[in-house]
Amino acid sequence: MPTRVLLLSAGIGEGHNLPARMIADGLLELDPHCEVAIVDSLAEMGRAAALLIDDSSALMFDRFNWLFDAVYFVVTGFDPTRRIAQWLVERIGNKGLRRLIAQRRPDVIVCTHPAATDLLGRLRQRGELATPVASAITDLAGLRYWAHPGADLHLITEEESRAEVERIAPASRIVCVRGMTSPQFEHPLSQADARAALEMPTGGPLILVSGGGWAVGDLGGAAEVALAADPAGRVVILCGRSEQVQARLSEAFALSPRAKVIGFTELMPQLLAAADVLIHSTAGLTAFEARVRGCQLISYGWGVAHIRCNNEAYERFELAEVAADRSQLAGALARALDRPRSGDLGYGHRQSAAAEVLALAGAAQ
Repeated sequence: MPTRVLLLSAGIGEGHNLPARMIADGLLELDPHCEVAIVDSLAEMGRAAALLIDDSSALMFDRFNWLFDAVYFVVTGFDPTRRIAQWLVERIGNKGLRRLIAQRRPDVIVCTHPAATDLLGRLRQRGELATPVASAITDLAGLRYWAHPGADLHLITEEESRAEVERIAPASRIVCVRGMTSPQFEHPLSQADARAALEMPTGGPLILVSGGGWAVGDLGGAAEVALAADPAGRVVILCGRSEQVQARLSEAFALSPRAKVIGFTELMPQLLAAADVLIHSTAGLTAFEARVRGCQLISYGWGVAHIRCNNEAYERFELAEVAADRSQLAGALARALDRPRSGDLGYGHRQSAAAEVLALAGAAQ
Protein backbone atom coordinates (compact mmCIF):
# COMPACT_ATOMS: atom_id res chain seq x y z
CA MET A 1 0.00 0.00 0.00
CA PRO A 2 1.49 3.40 -0.96
CA THR A 3 2.58 5.82 1.73
CA ARG A 4 0.15 8.71 2.08
CA VAL A 5 1.59 12.09 3.05
CA LEU A 6 -0.48 15.18 3.83
CA LEU A 7 1.39 18.48 3.54
CA LEU A 8 -0.33 21.36 5.32
CA SER A 9 0.77 24.71 3.92
CA ALA A 10 -0.78 28.21 3.81
CA GLY A 11 -1.16 30.94 1.25
CA ILE A 12 0.80 33.52 3.25
CA GLY A 13 3.82 33.97 0.97
CA GLU A 14 6.21 31.53 -0.65
CA GLY A 15 7.91 30.75 2.67
CA HIS A 16 5.22 28.12 3.36
CA ASN A 17 4.22 26.96 -0.12
CA LEU A 18 7.72 26.49 -1.52
CA PRO A 19 8.86 24.05 1.22
CA ALA A 20 5.64 22.08 0.74
CA ARG A 21 6.23 21.77 -3.00
CA MET A 22 9.88 20.86 -2.56
CA ILE A 23 9.17 18.20 0.05
CA ALA A 24 6.44 16.79 -2.21
CA ASP A 25 8.89 16.61 -5.12
CA GLY A 26 11.46 14.94 -2.90
CA LEU A 27 8.95 12.35 -1.70
CA LEU A 28 7.97 11.42 -5.25
CA GLU A 29 11.61 11.20 -6.29
CA LEU A 30 12.34 8.76 -3.46
CA ASP A 31 9.07 6.87 -3.78
CA PRO A 32 7.16 7.37 -7.07
CA HIS A 33 4.20 5.47 -5.62
CA CYS A 34 3.84 7.84 -2.67
CA GLU A 35 0.48 9.61 -2.51
CA VAL A 36 1.16 13.27 -1.69
CA ALA A 37 -1.38 16.03 -1.16
CA ILE A 38 -0.61 19.70 -0.50
CA VAL A 39 -3.49 21.49 1.20
CA ASP A 40 -3.95 25.06 2.46
CA SER A 41 -4.34 24.43 6.19
CA LEU A 42 -5.93 27.82 6.91
CA ALA A 43 -8.58 27.30 4.25
CA GLU A 44 -9.36 23.86 5.67
CA MET A 45 -9.69 25.30 9.17
CA GLY A 46 -12.58 27.34 7.85
CA ARG A 47 -13.40 30.87 6.81
CA ALA A 48 -12.99 32.25 10.32
CA ALA A 49 -9.42 30.91 10.59
CA ALA A 50 -8.54 32.14 7.11
CA LEU A 51 -9.92 35.58 7.95
CA LEU A 52 -8.16 35.72 11.31
CA ILE A 53 -4.73 34.48 10.19
CA ASP A 54 -4.47 34.75 6.41
CA ASP A 55 -6.61 37.70 5.28
CA SER A 56 -5.78 39.82 8.32
CA SER A 57 -2.07 39.16 7.79
CA ALA A 58 -2.27 40.61 4.29
CA LEU A 59 -3.87 43.78 5.64
CA MET A 60 -1.38 44.13 8.50
CA PHE A 61 1.61 43.48 6.23
CA ASP A 62 0.43 46.15 3.83
CA ARG A 63 -0.81 48.97 6.06
CA PHE A 64 -0.65 48.24 9.76
CA ASN A 65 2.80 46.91 10.61
CA TRP A 66 2.46 48.21 14.16
CA LEU A 67 -0.65 46.07 14.63
CA PHE A 68 1.10 42.97 13.31
CA ASP A 69 3.95 43.64 15.73
CA ALA A 70 1.53 44.12 18.65
CA VAL A 71 -0.50 40.98 17.87
CA TYR A 72 2.67 38.89 17.63
CA PHE A 73 3.92 40.27 20.95
CA VAL A 74 0.61 39.46 22.66
CA VAL A 75 0.23 35.90 21.32
CA THR A 76 3.85 34.86 21.88
CA GLY A 77 5.11 36.91 24.82
CA PHE A 78 2.68 35.94 27.58
CA ASP A 79 1.41 32.52 28.61
CA PRO A 80 -2.20 33.62 29.32
CA THR A 81 -2.69 35.40 25.99
CA ARG A 82 -0.88 32.63 24.14
CA ARG A 83 -3.25 30.04 25.64
CA ILE A 84 -6.24 32.19 24.65
CA ALA A 85 -4.94 32.45 21.07
CA GLN A 86 -4.35 28.69 20.94
CA TRP A 87 -7.83 28.01 22.29
CA LEU A 88 -9.35 30.34 19.69
CA VAL A 89 -7.50 28.75 16.77
CA GLU A 90 -8.44 25.27 17.99
CA ARG A 91 -12.03 26.34 18.49
CA ILE A 92 -12.42 27.59 14.93
CA GLY A 93 -10.02 25.27 13.11
CA ASN A 94 -10.15 21.91 14.85
CA LYS A 95 -13.22 20.54 13.07
CA GLY A 96 -11.97 21.37 9.59
CA LEU A 97 -8.54 19.81 10.06
CA ARG A 98 -9.98 16.70 11.69
CA ARG A 99 -12.37 16.30 8.75
CA LEU A 100 -9.51 16.68 6.28
CA ILE A 101 -7.37 14.10 8.09
CA ALA A 102 -10.29 11.65 8.21
CA GLN A 103 -10.81 12.07 4.46
CA ARG A 104 -7.15 11.76 3.47
CA ARG A 105 -6.14 9.10 6.05
CA PRO A 106 -2.45 10.08 5.85
CA ASP A 107 0.38 7.99 7.25
CA VAL A 108 2.19 11.20 8.20
CA ILE A 109 1.35 14.91 8.28
CA VAL A 110 3.92 17.60 7.48
CA CYS A 111 3.17 21.20 8.48
CA THR A 112 4.90 24.12 6.80
CA HIS A 113 2.81 26.74 8.65
CA PRO A 114 3.10 27.19 12.44
CA ALA A 115 -0.66 27.46 13.05
CA ALA A 116 -1.14 23.92 11.76
CA THR A 117 1.86 22.63 13.70
CA ASP A 118 0.65 24.13 16.96
CA LEU A 119 -2.92 22.85 16.61
CA LEU A 120 -1.97 19.32 15.52
CA GLY A 121 0.83 19.17 18.09
CA ARG A 122 -1.67 19.79 20.86
CA LEU A 123 -4.03 17.13 19.48
CA ARG A 124 -1.13 14.70 19.25
CA GLN A 125 0.03 15.54 22.76
CA ARG A 126 -3.45 14.86 24.17
CA GLY A 127 -3.68 11.52 22.37
CA GLU A 128 -6.46 12.76 20.07
CA LEU A 129 -4.44 12.29 16.87
CA ALA A 130 -2.80 8.97 15.98
CA THR A 131 -1.02 10.20 12.85
CA PRO A 132 2.59 11.35 13.37
CA VAL A 133 3.27 15.04 12.75
CA ALA A 134 6.37 16.71 11.35
CA SER A 135 7.07 20.45 11.40
CA ALA A 136 9.06 21.93 8.51
CA ILE A 137 10.69 25.06 9.96
CA THR A 138 12.11 27.75 7.68
CA ASP A 139 12.65 30.56 10.20
CA LEU A 140 15.84 30.87 12.23
CA ALA A 141 14.25 31.97 15.52
CA GLY A 142 10.95 32.91 17.14
CA LEU A 143 9.82 29.28 16.95
CA ARG A 144 7.19 29.15 19.70
CA TYR A 145 4.48 28.01 17.23
CA TRP A 146 6.76 26.41 14.64
CA ALA A 147 7.88 23.87 17.25
CA HIS A 148 5.66 21.86 19.57
CA PRO A 149 6.35 19.09 22.09
CA GLY A 150 3.53 17.07 20.52
CA ALA A 151 5.20 17.01 17.10
CA ASP A 152 7.21 13.86 16.38
CA LEU A 153 9.77 15.43 14.03
CA HIS A 154 11.18 18.92 13.52
CA LEU A 155 12.96 19.65 10.24
CA ILE A 156 15.16 22.75 10.45
CA THR A 157 17.17 24.59 7.81
CA GLU A 158 19.49 26.28 10.31
CA GLU A 159 21.62 24.34 12.79
CA GLU A 160 21.49 27.44 14.99
CA SER A 161 17.74 26.81 15.44
CA ARG A 162 18.30 23.50 17.20
CA ALA A 163 18.71 24.87 20.74
CA GLU A 164 15.41 26.78 20.63
CA VAL A 165 13.53 23.79 19.24
CA GLU A 166 15.07 21.55 21.92
CA ARG A 167 13.83 23.90 24.64
CA ILE A 168 10.30 23.74 23.27
CA ALA A 169 10.20 20.07 22.23
CA PRO A 170 13.00 18.21 24.04
CA ALA A 171 11.72 14.71 23.19
CA SER A 172 11.24 15.34 19.47
CA ARG A 173 13.64 14.26 16.72
CA ILE A 174 15.32 17.37 15.25
CA VAL A 175 17.17 17.17 11.93
CA CYS A 176 18.91 19.91 9.96
CA VAL A 177 17.97 19.04 6.38
CA ARG A 178 18.12 19.97 2.75
CA GLY A 179 15.16 19.76 0.42
CA MET A 180 12.87 22.57 1.55
CA THR A 181 13.99 24.87 -1.23
CA SER A 182 15.05 24.44 -4.85
CA PRO A 183 17.39 21.46 -5.37
CA GLN A 184 19.61 23.77 -7.41
CA PHE A 185 20.95 25.14 -4.11
CA GLU A 186 22.39 21.70 -3.35
CA HIS A 187 24.95 22.17 -6.13
CA PRO A 188 27.58 24.93 -5.87
CA LEU A 189 27.49 27.58 -8.58
CA SER A 190 30.30 30.09 -9.04
CA GLN A 191 29.56 33.78 -9.30
CA ALA A 192 31.12 33.92 -12.78
CA ASP A 193 29.01 31.01 -14.05
CA ALA A 194 25.85 32.46 -12.53
CA ARG A 195 26.41 35.85 -14.12
CA ALA A 196 27.11 34.20 -17.46
CA ALA A 197 23.89 32.20 -17.21
CA LEU A 198 21.97 35.39 -16.44
CA GLU A 199 23.83 37.30 -19.18
CA MET A 200 25.11 39.82 -16.66
CA PRO A 201 28.45 41.67 -16.77
CA THR A 202 31.21 40.03 -14.77
CA GLY A 203 32.52 43.28 -13.28
CA GLY A 204 31.04 45.49 -10.56
CA PRO A 205 28.93 44.55 -7.56
CA LEU A 206 25.42 43.17 -7.88
CA ILE A 207 23.02 43.93 -5.00
CA LEU A 208 19.62 42.29 -4.63
CA VAL A 209 16.81 44.03 -2.72
CA SER A 210 13.98 41.76 -1.63
CA GLY A 211 10.77 42.06 0.36
CA GLY A 212 9.76 38.42 0.20
CA GLY A 213 6.63 37.15 -1.50
CA TRP A 214 4.59 40.10 -0.21
CA ALA A 215 7.22 42.70 -1.17
CA VAL A 216 7.10 44.34 2.24
CA GLY A 217 9.47 46.86 3.78
CA ASP A 218 11.42 49.86 2.54
CA LEU A 219 12.38 48.42 -0.85
CA GLY A 220 12.67 51.83 -2.49
CA GLY A 221 14.93 53.20 0.21
CA ALA A 222 17.10 50.09 0.17
CA ALA A 223 17.47 50.35 -3.60
CA GLU A 224 18.50 54.01 -3.37
CA VAL A 225 21.18 53.18 -0.79
CA ALA A 226 22.36 50.25 -2.94
CA LEU A 227 22.64 52.41 -6.06
CA ALA A 228 24.70 54.96 -4.13
CA ALA A 229 27.08 52.32 -2.75
CA ASP A 230 29.14 51.91 -5.92
CA PRO A 231 28.88 53.82 -9.23
CA ALA A 232 29.64 50.59 -11.09
CA GLY A 233 27.10 48.54 -9.15
CA ARG A 234 23.79 47.18 -10.35
CA VAL A 235 20.66 46.61 -8.30
CA VAL A 236 17.86 44.10 -8.85
CA ILE A 237 14.68 44.82 -6.88
CA LEU A 238 12.61 41.70 -6.24
CA CYS A 239 8.89 42.39 -5.73
CA GLY A 240 7.61 38.85 -5.23
CA ARG A 241 3.98 38.44 -6.20
CA SER A 242 2.98 42.05 -5.51
CA GLU A 243 2.11 43.57 -8.87
CA GLN A 244 1.25 46.83 -7.14
CA VAL A 245 4.70 47.21 -5.58
CA GLN A 246 6.37 46.16 -8.83
CA ALA A 247 4.45 48.81 -10.78
CA ARG A 248 5.24 51.52 -8.23
CA LEU A 249 8.96 50.76 -8.10
CA SER A 250 9.22 50.33 -11.87
CA GLU A 251 7.95 53.88 -12.22
CA ALA A 252 10.19 55.19 -9.42
CA PHE A 253 13.36 53.71 -10.96
CA ALA A 254 12.45 54.08 -14.63
CA LEU A 255 15.29 56.59 -15.14
CA SER A 256 17.89 54.50 -13.27
CA PRO A 257 19.66 52.33 -15.86
CA ARG A 258 21.54 50.42 -13.14
CA ALA A 259 18.32 49.32 -11.44
CA LYS A 260 16.03 46.52 -12.59
CA VAL A 261 12.64 45.78 -11.03
CA ILE A 262 11.22 42.27 -11.36
CA GLY A 263 8.36 40.24 -9.91
CA PHE A 264 8.26 36.61 -8.83
CA THR A 265 11.09 34.63 -10.38
CA GLU A 266 12.31 31.04 -10.54
CA LEU A 267 15.88 32.29 -10.97
CA MET A 268 16.74 32.81 -7.29
CA PRO A 269 19.45 30.07 -7.30
CA GLN A 270 21.25 31.92 -10.10
CA LEU A 271 20.58 35.44 -8.80
CA LEU A 272 21.88 34.66 -5.31
CA ALA A 273 24.98 33.02 -6.78
CA ALA A 274 25.57 36.04 -9.03
CA ALA A 275 24.97 38.69 -6.34
CA ASP A 276 27.41 40.08 -3.81
CA VAL A 277 24.81 41.22 -1.27
CA LEU A 278 21.15 40.56 -0.52
CA ILE A 279 19.20 43.25 1.35
CA HIS A 280 16.14 41.37 2.58
CA SER A 281 13.25 42.36 4.82
CA THR A 282 11.49 39.16 5.87
CA ALA A 283 14.19 36.67 7.03
CA GLY A 284 13.14 33.07 6.40
CA LEU A 285 13.99 30.91 3.42
CA THR A 286 15.39 33.58 1.09
CA ALA A 287 17.89 34.68 3.73
CA PHE A 288 18.94 31.06 4.21
CA GLU A 289 19.36 30.58 0.46
CA ALA A 290 21.62 33.63 0.30
CA ARG A 291 23.96 32.21 2.91
CA VAL A 292 24.07 28.84 1.14
CA ARG A 293 25.20 30.64 -2.01
CA GLY A 294 27.74 32.80 -0.16
CA CYS A 295 25.86 36.04 -0.83
CA GLN A 296 26.31 38.52 2.04
CA LEU A 297 23.06 39.16 3.89
CA ILE A 298 21.69 42.35 5.41
CA SER A 299 18.31 42.40 7.13
CA TYR A 300 16.62 45.76 6.65
CA GLY A 301 13.28 47.40 6.15
CA TRP A 302 10.68 45.47 8.15
CA GLY A 303 11.95 44.48 11.59
CA VAL A 304 8.62 43.66 13.24
CA ALA A 305 7.10 40.63 14.99
CA HIS A 306 8.92 37.37 14.18
CA ILE A 307 11.39 39.29 11.99
CA ARG A 308 12.59 41.05 15.12
CA CYS A 309 13.33 37.63 16.69
CA ASN A 310 15.17 36.53 13.57
CA ASN A 311 17.17 39.76 13.47
CA GLU A 312 18.30 39.25 17.05
CA ALA A 313 19.41 35.73 16.15
CA TYR A 314 21.23 36.94 13.02
CA GLU A 315 23.31 39.25 15.17
CA ARG A 316 23.77 36.74 18.00
CA PHE A 317 25.04 34.03 15.65
CA GLU A 318 26.86 36.55 13.40
CA LEU A 319 24.99 35.32 10.34
CA ALA A 320 23.97 38.73 9.01
CA GLU A 321 24.06 42.44 9.73
CA VAL A 322 20.85 44.18 10.75
CA ALA A 323 20.20 47.79 9.77
CA ALA A 324 17.53 49.88 11.48
CA ASP A 325 17.59 52.83 9.07
CA ARG A 326 19.11 53.93 5.76
CA SER A 327 22.21 55.35 7.39
CA GLN A 328 22.95 52.05 9.11
CA LEU A 329 22.16 50.24 5.87
CA ALA A 330 24.78 52.28 3.99
CA GLY A 331 27.45 51.31 6.53
CA ALA A 332 26.40 47.66 6.58
CA LEU A 333 26.42 47.55 2.78
CA ALA A 334 29.91 49.02 2.57
CA ARG A 335 31.20 46.37 4.98
CA ALA A 336 29.35 43.59 3.16
CA LEU A 337 30.86 44.56 -0.19
CA ASP A 338 34.33 44.32 1.36
CA ARG A 339 33.80 40.78 2.68
CA PRO A 340 34.56 37.73 0.54
CA ARG A 341 31.85 35.32 -0.53
CA SER A 342 31.75 32.05 1.41
CA GLY A 343 29.02 29.55 0.56
CA ASP A 344 27.85 26.49 2.49
CA LEU A 345 29.46 23.68 0.52
CA GLY A 346 28.10 21.06 2.91
CA TYR A 347 24.44 21.88 2.39
CA GLY A 348 23.97 19.40 -0.45
CA HIS A 349 25.27 16.55 1.73
CA ARG A 350 22.60 16.88 4.42
CA GLN A 351 19.88 14.30 4.92
CA SER A 352 16.83 15.18 2.84
CA ALA A 353 13.59 16.36 4.41
CA ALA A 354 11.67 13.88 2.27
CA ALA A 355 13.74 10.94 3.52
CA GLU A 356 13.04 11.93 7.13
CA VAL A 357 9.31 12.17 6.41
CA LEU A 358 9.23 8.73 4.79
CA ALA A 359 11.17 7.28 7.72
CA LEU A 360 8.63 8.75 10.15
CA ALA A 361 5.76 7.31 8.13
CA GLY A 362 7.46 3.91 8.01
CA ALA A 363 8.06 3.87 11.75
CA ALA A 364 4.38 4.54 12.39
CA GLN A 365 3.08 1.78 10.10
